[in-house]
Amino acid sequence: MRIIAAVVHRRHGDFELEDVLLDEPGEGEVLVRVTATGICHTDSITRHGDLPFPLPGVLGHEGAGVVEAVGPGVPGVAEGDHVVLGWPWCGECRNCLDGRPRYCLRLGELLVGGGRALRRLDGSPLASHFFGQSSFATHAVVPYRGLVPVDTSLPLDLLGPLACGLSTGAGAVLNVLRPNAGSSIVVFGAGTVGLAAIMAARNSGATRIIAVDRHESRLRAARRYGATEVINATTDDPVGAVHEICAGPADFSLECTGAVAVCRQAVDSVGMRGTCALIGGAPAGARIELDHLSTLWGKRVVGVLGGEGRSTTLITTLLDLHRQGRFPFDELVTHFPFERISAAIEAAEAGEVIKPVLRMP
Repeated sequence: MRIIAAVVHRRHGDFELEDVLLDEPGEGEVLVRVTATGICHTDSITRHGDLPFPLPGVLGHEGAGVVEAVGPGVPGVAEGDHVVLGWPWCGECRNCLDGRPRYCLRLGELLVGGGRALRRLDGSPLASHFFGQSSFATHAVVPYRGLVPVDTSLPLDLLGPLACGLSTGAGAVLNVLRPNAGSSIVVFGAGTVGLAAIMAARNSGATRIIAVDRHESRLRAARRYGATEVINATTDDPVGAVHEICAGPADFSLECTGAVAVCRQAVDSVGMRGTCALIGGAPAGARIELDHLSTLWGKRVVGVLGGEGRSTTLITTLLDLHRQGRFPFDELVTHFPFERISAAIEAAEAGEVIKPVLRMP
């Protein structure tokens, strides 16, 4: 079928809206009409070559929409269903069978393998299935296991970011760190991921929630959504400020920026028996150095993909919290028409908006 997609032709290239051809859904796949899709930092770094996705191709991985066709071998999904396009997983490897689909042994292939569901009008191939979806398009063919059904009364043009950015931040707190009563947590980076983590921490036993960022506007947002203290990394030393606020190291830290220097600050912000979770998307091949002795003394440094857990459980939980007024993620969203994708990305990178979401024509 003929659709419209934002194609990146080369490393550092622009997003160019083009008519392209999309294959029909195959075994285990579903065709979704994309209503809206969030823009994530991972889309940007992939365009610049920092994730190994083949180009030319179509990015986008925070889509939500309506099922239009179902391929063979797809249980529990019907035409007309409203869905969030979550992360793919094979369902057969030992990690999937252990209930840890975020760490599917085929994850690299499924996220950035560049499956060939898309073609130019002349028949030449375009890389697709970015994070199992390539949602910078009016339609996407996706594996059914990544779908999260949602109630038809919910606004689809708000739900896409639940697939990645919001789940990554909130899930790291709720599924992995699980702050105990009276604990302290410091969040480095107050963009979508960090603010989702702060909202989640506010629903935990943590009584000291510290946000670190360079943008005053985002620090104000962090206070609004649950931060008890904020640190401007442009004017203050974050590690020293955290130790001063907590009268020593924090219990937990969360690194949401993917910047190597910030990763080290996040690790140094926690002490003995403290835990630092690295969740930001750094360029492929990035390296960090840690102080061996202080890490050896019971400090834990963990990597967390996509908030862990299962997409359906996590997204459903966040929607329940939102309905109760305890996870107001809708306030982070700024909508842009699909044709303004470049302007939306520029606004996010400049810190003018927190979570840009593209509405499809």
